[in-house]
Amino acid sequence: MTESMPAEPASAESISAASAPEKTAPTDTTLAPELADLPAEFARHLSLERNLSPHTVRAYRGDATSVLAHLQECGGDDITALTLRVLRSWLAGQHAAGAGRATLARRAASARALTAWAHATGRITEDPGPRLSAPTPRRQIPVVLRAQDAEAALGAAGAGASEADPVALRDHAVVEMLYATGVRVAELCALDLDDVDRDARLLTVMGKGGRQRVVPFGLPADRAIDAWLAKGRAHLRTSASAAALFLGVRGGRLNQRAVRRVVHEVLRAVPGVPDTGPHGLRHSAATHLLEGGADLRSVQELLGHATLSTTQFYTHVTVERLKAIHDRTHPRS
Repeated sequence: MTESMPAEPASAESISAASAPEKTAPTDTTLAPELADLPAEFARHLSLERNLSPHTVRAYRGDATSVLAHLQECGGDDITALTLRVLRSWLAGQHAAGAGRATLARRAASARALTAWAHATGRITEDPGPRLSAPTPRRQIPVVLRAQDAEAALGAAGAGASEADPVALRDHAVVEMLYATGVRVAELCALDLDDVDRDARLLTVMGKGGRQRVVPFGLPADRAIDAWLAKGRAHLRTSASAAALFLGVRGGRLNQRAVRRVVHEVLRAVPGVPDTGPHGLRHSAATHLLEGGADLRSVQELLGHATLSTTQFYTHVTVERLKAIHDRTHPRS
């Protein structure tokens, strides 16, 4: 962490204030009147103008409240006192309290978004955010199923799906669609009936930042969706179902927690298949596309990545898999 902390030292008082872990997270009500309204206004900006997801808005709002609480502890009575020194001491305190590299990177991004908004709206005359550095999170090679493992797990899920069990029909359609399309779990749960073009075998997906994309799916996923719609969905449908494609057992839209449970149960039921979640199926789909000869730009479009560099990470996955195969099979490895 030392090498990634900026060179300008924070005051001893502010570092001390930040270093002690807080017993409870600060809230808007603990802020001075001059600061108390800012987190909510910042959150509205993130939601309405930047169109960020509710989860991201909540995380950024919490970080903004923490920054402003630290500013208050350092003696600042309004946002004009939010300087680079204050931001650095706040981030140093987060590190001292045990935050990891990924968390620090996220919180630094939150702080930069806060100061950019404050500067753009005239609340501060200079934006200190661009000079706030944080450690780069280490990207771990994700768990990726072998193609034969995915085939075995999906085959077992399909074999267990019958007309007598609408939940099993739904679960089979869920895992087939996750693997066939590589969509995120939130994107899957948000799908409506009209988002599925059965004739063309295409999904219309609303991704991060409100970016819409069209994703193809294959025959196995189409057959699983057909079985769910024809023989399963009507048994779970209630007045709360509306147009949701996938339904929970009480008839409402299927939630992300239930999807994660479904994926874990399907994979654990097949001996020898690594246990992973919906994002593992997304990783697997991307890796198998690249191993099958798909180009990076096409995979980027399918996955809904904003930048090609995110998609390029999957090339490291395929290289690691090739190295493992080489080490295991080559006589002079």
